[in-house]
Amino acid sequence: MSLEAAGPNAEQIHYWNDVTGPRWVATQELLDAQIAPLGLETAARGRVATGDRVLDVGCGCGDTLLQLGERVGHGGAVLGVDLSTIMLARAAERVAEADLPHVRVENADAQTHRFELRAFDVVFSRFGVMFFADPVAAFANLRAALAPGGRLAFVCWQALDRNPWMLVPAVAAAAHVTLTPPPEPHAPGPFSLASRDRLQGILDAAGFEAVGFGSLERELLVGGGAALDSVVEFCLEMGPHGAALRRARERGESVDHDAMRADVHAALAPYAGANGVRMPSASWIVTAENPGV
Repeated sequence: MSLEAAGPNAEQIHYWNDVTGPRWVATQELLDAQIAPLGLETAARGRVATGDRVLDVGCGCGDTLLQLGERVGHGGAVLGVDLSTIMLARAAERVAEADLPHVRVENADAQTHRFELRAFDVVFSRFGVMFFADPVAAFANLRAALAPGGRLAFVCWQALDRNPWMLVPAVAAAAHVTLTPPPEPHAPGPFSLASRDRLQGILDAAGFEAVGFGSLERELLVGGGAALDSVVEFCLEMGPHGAALRRARERGESVDHDAMRADVHAALAPYAGANGVRMPSASWIVTAENPGV
């Protein structure tokens, strides 16, 4: 049974099921190859270990579930939750194919779902915590699911201007299609937790202690190592310009796709090499502890 598009995160439930989820499933391998190293580094800094019970928030198509399942071993357990039914279905398929009976998935809103109290040693997320309508309530809810002394570890993007992998193609496409104005800085979205000060305040208010920040600045293999032409198509489909193109089609507006494609190609070409398109990125790896009070 799919999660009803209701409650404080109703808009996100609709978005990840009806708008973006199918595209993520279609490009799952490329996306995984692009951001997998960031999730692996987060698990390492979160000290995810053999026997741990891990809650994976926003597990998507399951790449992190496989990594965490291997890391904790059969003596541990992993629960992956996500708003998107279609993405969870793919995750469940991958878990079954990998024969990881200690890993399971659940269609749930991590902000409001009533998790078993103190049931996990680690709450983990790879870019899954930036979409809460009320992040303080969401992180407080997740803290309640942690055992005393349990650990939080997640990775989220820093500001857009520190992430050329998204900014560069968006600027090139903006000459041909009207992009949606950026949301308010604190509205749910990929850059809602870009401010370190805001993040600190959220986690303090949610009751976490020993909050730590690691600035992870590294090149991403955009489009998972595909050739430049394929990366251009990938960016046009998955970036903010992809949403703008879909809205333009719905309104019957004319867009010069060839010219836009050429400009995005030219913008990405300086980053292309023999091993794919590599572009700078900046994210926060955030760790914290549950005092258990």
